[in-house]
Parts: sequence; structure tokens; C-alpha cells
Amino acid sequence: MNDLSLGLCSQSPGLDGSYVSQTSYAPRLYPQVIKYMGSKAAILPFLGEGLAKVHHNGKPIVDLFAGACAISGGFGHIDRLISNDIQSYSATIASVYLFRAERLAAFDVVDLARPIVRQKMGELPPEVAYPKECTLAEFNHIERLNRSLIDQAFTSKYHLFTKFYSGTWWSAEQCVWFDSIRQVLDRLLKRGEIDSPDFNLGLTCLMHAMAYTSQGTGHYAQYRDAKDASSMKDIGKYRQASVEAYFSRKMAQLLQWNKSHVQNRDNELRAQDYRDCLASIPPSVVYADPPYAFVHYSRFYHAIETAVRYDYPDLQMKAGKLVKGRYREDRHQSPFCIKTQVKGAFTALFDGVKDSSSDLLLSYSNTGMIGIDDLIDLAHQELGESYTVWVENTDHDHMTMGRKEDRTRAIQESLIIAKKR
Repeated sequence: MNDLSLGLCSQSPGLDGSYVSQTSYAPRLYPQVIKYMGSKAAILPFLGEGLAKVHHNGKPIVDLFAGACAISGGFGHIDRLISNDIQSYSATIASVYLFRAERLAAFDVVDLARPIVRQKMGELPPEVAYPKECTLAEFNHIERLNRSLIDQAFTSKYHLFTKFYSGTWWSAEQCVWFDSIRQVLDRLLKRGEIDSPDFNLGLTCLMHAMAYTSQGTGHYAQYRDAKDASSMKDIGKYRQASVEAYFSRKMAQLLQWNKSHVQNRDNELRAQDYRDCLASIPPSVVYADPPYAFVHYSRFYHAIETAVRYDYPDLQMKAGKLVKGRYREDRHQSPFCIKTQVKGAFTALFDGVKDSSSDLLLSYSNTGMIGIDDLIDLAHQELGESYTVWVENTDHDHMTMGRKEDRTRAIQESLIIAKKR
């Protein structure tokens, strides 16, 4: 892949109030790895224009709510980058864009996982397999048998996905592949407290395979039920999808891109609350893309968080029953998604930027939990006269991860820019 040759010109206010012409930073092309609600990949050129107005060489770029890491992917070649998100899966993905993987190419992970898969499948009831053709009643019987593995005792240490998620977003066989690939990656590549770039690249390929074999819409809020022949056919198609094929293709692509585009520099991966991150950074350019709506991202992406942490979490219960989504009991609740807390969350964000003597690029939309005008007023109030604050807008199709008529939603994306005088 080649970097984009895009160069955009725009204007921004100078410190004396006049306007000066700036040339934006062109984002590089990068391989995306998961389906992600609200991804900023489509508007990176717009963000690059804003970045050019506040960044200068030697000043770190801090991606405060990194998510699926479009900033690391698009701008990781510009300067030192600190990628932060309270969800661990984000740092894993960012590693692919920021650190060279040197060892993974020497292994055929899928080939090493095959005998483990055969052994694990031999320990499961044969009735959990999905035939290519069956009636709706037969299909739903198999679904229930898959889901009943939540109650089965396993002898292998690596059975998390097979136990927790069989018959939900994936079949038992697909879950066995996830567990077996994770077992191989742990054996080959994991090193101490800080996981190696090779291990992270392998886990990222696993997340990719999870996303594209899932019978859901790309997130993990709730899996679909086969209610009629049409939905059974669609779900059945995903039940037959090959985890090993998706994993292998993505690994080949990521290894090639990583080798061609990534140079090791003093980048950082963090999994901190945004306030803790802001309290410990040097003067930087902070890019903040907090959640806009009342839905918590941990509800939509808990399964990939579990894939990375592989910690056999307690699952959420309600009225004595397992919640259908099989969410982690400890999933994060963001103050930016709670109406009574969102103003305080932004106040803390602005204060953290000011205390670290950083500049700020803040993405928000006209559909957010707080109005853009109120947000700008709050920025002026908290940052004070030592900052120049302005806003730039672009139209954007926000990815909702719905199906058919609700896959995207047109919004106005605002970029609030605060530059220290």
C-alpha cells in the first residue's frame, strides 16, 4: 500500500486574530481490522487539516479515546504517538500501526492450531456441528446445543470462547478455533507484562476473524435468533465461515503493511482512563473523540475485550438469568454516555488539556449528549484566555453498525480546536 498523496489547504486563525494559510497532513493508507461504530477513518483528511494547525515536530500526538485506532493508522508516520483507550483491545490494534513486528512471519499460526482444534472438537458432542442444509426446527435445536456448552466442564485451559460464546455470534467450531489460535499465540509470542508487537498483531488478526465470521452486524450487543427461513439462511452462512481463512489473509496483509510502513519510534500504548492519561502526558497535541451517545462502547465490543484479556470474566446476570449479550460484569461505563455526567466529563477533559499545556482537537457531532454551542462555551470557560478556540465542520456518514436501512446516519461532525497562545 502507498501513502495518500493528498494535500489540502485551509485557513485558521492566527494568534493575532488574522487568518493564515496552512497545508494539512496527508493521512497514510492503512488496513482496517474490525468493524467499528463511529470510526473516523472516512474523515482522516479533515482531521489532518486540523492536526496541521496545532502540531509541530517533536510534539507528541495523543489519541485519547483511540477505539479502532484510525489516528495511529492514518497519522502514525508523522511523529511520536501515544495511543490511549480504557479498553485493552484498542492498544492491541494500535500496536500494529506503531510498532514493527519482527517474528510472527516465521510461524504458520493456523497450521500449528489445527491439531489443537481437532483435539478440542473431539471432546465436544458431535451434535453441535451445523449441517449445510436443515429445517428451521433442526437449526434452532443445534443452536441451543451450542449455547448449552456454557454449562459444560472443560479440562483444557483454553476454552473461554467455546464455553461462553458457542451458539451466540459464532458456532462452537469457530469458538474452538479462537481458543486454539489464542493458545498458539500465547505459547509462541507472549512475553511478560508488555506483550510483543508480534503477539499484538496475531491478536488483531484474531479480532478481525471474529468480526467477519460473526452472525451479528459487526458488534456484540446481542446476537440474532433464527426466527424464519430467511434469517436461518443468513445466520447459517456465517456459521460456515472459515475462521482460519480470515485469520490467515489478514495476517499476510498486516505483516506486509507493517514491514513497509512502520518504523519504531518512541510511541506508547496505554489503557488508561482519559483523566489519568491527561495527568501524565507532556505538552502534546491531544485528539479526543469521546462517545457521542448514551450507548456504552463496552456493550458493543466486550467480546474483543475478552479475546485480548482472556481472563474468564464473570458474565452479567439479570433476575438470576444470564443476559443474552453475555456481557462482562466489569464492563466500563463512560461518563460521556451519561446525561448527568457528560458536562463534568468534558470539564475534566478541558482541565486536563490545560494542565498539561497541550493543544486540543475535539471531535463531536450535532447528535451528541451536549450541544456544540454549549461545548464551545465550556471550552472557552475552562481553557481561558491562554487558548484560541474555534470550530470547523464537515458532513459525515456515521457508521451505526445496524442492518439494511440503518447502517449509516448522516451527521455534522465538528472539530473543536484549542491552540495554546
